[in-house]
Amino acid sequence: MIDTVHVGIGPLGQMVVRYAIERGCFRIVGAVDPDPRKAGKDLGELCGIEPLGIIVRSTLADALAKRSADVAFLTTVSSLAAIESQIAELAQAGLSIVSTCEEMFYPWQTNPEVAGRIDRMCLANSVACVGTGVNPGYLMDLLPTFLTGLCQNVKKVEAWRVQDASVRRIPFQQKIGAGLTPEEFEIKKQAGTLRHVGLVESADFIAHRLGWKLDRRVETLEPVIAEGQIDSGYKPIVKGMARGVHQVGRGFVGEREVITLNFIAAVGEPESYDQVHIDGVPPIQFRIAGGVNGDVATCAIALNTVRSILQATPGLKTMADIAPIAFFNEAAL
Repeated sequence: MIDTVHVGIGPLGQMVVRYAIERGCFRIVGAVDPDPRKAGKDLGELCGIEPLGIIVRSTLADALAKRSADVAFLTTVSSLAAIESQIAELAQAGLSIVSTCEEMFYPWQTNPEVAGRIDRMCLANSVACVGTGVNPGYLMDLLPTFLTGLCQNVKKVEAWRVQDASVRRIPFQQKIGAGLTPEEFEIKKQAGTLRHVGLVESADFIAHRLGWKLDRRVETLEPVIAEGQIDSGYKPIVKGMARGVHQVGRGFVGEREVITLNFIAAVGEPESYDQVHIDGVPPIQFRIAGGVNGDVATCAIALNTVRSILQATPGLKTMADIAPIAFFNEAAL
């Protein structure tokens, strides 16, 4: 059994808890969430399952009183700067960390100072830490780099993640601007609160793995506008409203575009798919018809990463620095 503590019991954190219980190889010893609506409640009841006898605490110290754990699941925020203090507390408690923080997937170009501090904190406490998920973390970065392993030469990497957001959790639909007017969408876009986080980190990761030094990166973000009434999301969307986002990240070596990452997430999107094209020798075209459910896959990847992070050397790791992940349950331990 792997002893775990869960930090952040929002919709994603609750799903991680439910999936961990289903696996039969994780023993939850503590849970942390400072939200007064959650602290003090039984973790199982909060997550919509049978009582677990684990009370959600507002602090890590209370959650781990007279207990120890092997690894922490950190499902709180997307910002590396905001998560730094949380990482420090967990590392000082001797816990290796699997986080769904998008900016932590590959922060060495976007935020090297904070990344360096996190790395040193983990080294000082002999623990390993990784940021992962479905995107960033796998489909638009790790998977494309794996596919280039088939190539003698690579000129360009292009990836698409196109998804009908109707099946995603409500906070995700809100994050992509579903149900906003174009004016409301633009205000949130300018404020930086409406965007998929991670395209830049994915591009930096691909470039690093392929030995490319990017001279510049460009990111664009536009609304996907509804052409009629849509009722499949968390709220009705009428014609002319935003039903989601179309975001593109591009990386250039000189004037040559070598990385293109296309992200479309919109309520009512007619076709979901994940796709990678490698312009190389030989050329590679890879497609997952129907796409991958991001909420399910993010939670699964977090759980599947545990064995690899517990085997890793101390420090802040990327998904390329640890042993390749695979599904496991109690039968594999």
